[in-house]
Amino acid sequence: MYVIQQSKLKKGLPKETLSICPVCKKVIPATIYEENGKVMYKKTCPEHGEFKDIYFGDVETYLRYEKWAVDGVGVKNPQIKGTNCPLDCGLCELHYSHTSLANIDLTNRCNLKCPICFANANAAGYVYEPTFEQVVKMMEVLRNEQPVPTPAVQFAGGEPTIYPYFLEVVRKAKELGFAQIQVATNGVRIAHEPDFAQKMVDAGLHTVYLQFDGFKESTYIKTRGRPGFLKEKLQALEYLRHTKPKPLATVLVPVIVKGVNDDEVGKIIEFGLENLDVVRSVNFQPVSFAGRIPQDELIVGRYTQGDLINDLIKQTDYFEKRDFFPIPVAALFSELASQLFRQPYVAFTSHPHCGTATYIFKDYDRNKVIPITRFIDVEGLLEELQPKILEAKFQGKSKIFSVPYLYRIFKKYYDESQAPSHFKLKEILDIFKEGTKDSLGKLHWDSLFIGAMHFQDEYNYDLERLKRCVIHYATPDGRIIPFCAYNSGPVYRTEVEKKFSMSLDEYRKRYGNAVGTEGA
Repeated sequence: MYVIQQSKLKKGLPKETLSICPVCKKVIPATIYEENGKVMYKKTCPEHGEFKDIYFGDVETYLRYEKWAVDGVGVKNPQIKGTNCPLDCGLCELHYSHTSLANIDLTNRCNLKCPICFANANAAGYVYEPTFEQVVKMMEVLRNEQPVPTPAVQFAGGEPTIYPYFLEVVRKAKELGFAQIQVATNGVRIAHEPDFAQKMVDAGLHTVYLQFDGFKESTYIKTRGRPGFLKEKLQALEYLRHTKPKPLATVLVPVIVKGVNDDEVGKIIEFGLENLDVVRSVNFQPVSFAGRIPQDELIVGRYTQGDLINDLIKQTDYFEKRDFFPIPVAALFSELASQLFRQPYVAFTSHPHCGTATYIFKDYDRNKVIPITRFIDVEGLLEELQPKILEAKFQGKSKIFSVPYLYRIFKKYYDESQAPSHFKLKEILDIFKEGTKDSLGKLHWDSLFIGAMHFQDEYNYDLERLKRCVIHYATPDGRIIPFCAYNSGPVYRTEVEKKFSMSLDEYRKRYGNAVGTEGA
């Protein structure tokens, strides 16, 4: 029933880890250390010399995040018996985390040609588009993962909504029992087909991850190469808002590029708060670099989670550093549920420096935004629960947890006078009492989840992060590959796509000049 274990990560600074050379991709040692309030990264390849980068833009937050590191217990049925990370991905026995969210690329075709896209869809020179049967096989592999069947799948690409069997695979995902079915989309098809959002709902889709890079025309020209794109985003959001029986839950996904749209992160949050009927979350993604980049440009252009947190503090009047926590904090509550209900639950046991999260609440009665840390002492709660959870695991004392016990603990760290007027602590406890997705659905808070996931590139590649990745890709050959291995480093994406692709000419002969092939 256990899904986490004590972390094996080294803590404090400086420390050593393993990385790769950005040129030859060989595994080389790297050092993580502090310099002028930032966490830096340095590595030397015997053949290609020294590389230096910013690992995390705020040392205070970096060190605080380490406190909440926990490791997963891996998968019981790995596809590969790997011993040579990162060259034996599949998942292998070295991987600590099961799949929390799986990506399935439905196609590398796209109706855009974004300058910053790591999928590089239109320029690849071939079409990668798994058959419906191959996609079903990938989903079955995910649902057969042990000890926790993959609970969430996100269809991606390319642009997944132009895949010819898109709605069919959504229906199949629902049939296979995925609790969360998502699509990562640029919103173009949603904006131009008024009934498409409703069709996605009817097929079983739960969430739209909508690419949303801010409000400036210059941003969309720089990042997406598409003038007037904001109007299309807003139109897509309107159609998502008016689906029945309720708005289709939408996550805004801004890719943040330093000097381009980092001045709008606060404004994006405000936009989310103004559209809480349809927007459930904002999930920032600091841009990852591809190709050879001069050292000085890399340092100047690097934007990290630490920078994002500092910008959110500067650009709003309600955030503080203490409001933000690393993703593995959620794993502690997963373990709590696993011990309480005697069955394994999904655990986000990522590396503590992979992602950032917090919740904010809109209190209409007081006309203010309230971060969760203002009325729940999250730090104190975690400091009390973490050792008890880990002790219960290693000493077989899981029976110490009960709903009345949890109620006492939560109430101890809860300040009702500071809570939003509509917030009810009992609704949190009902989640643990019932242990079902339906109990989550009963929550009616006007809240916005703020997240950030900084995906790695060849310059800040850290094998300790890779081995703890919780966001994975399923591939047609039955493998499950960590996100950052798939898109950078050894770049399994290229290997997989070429293995299961056809030439542009062959695709055009079969299907004509389909979207995403005409100008490639």
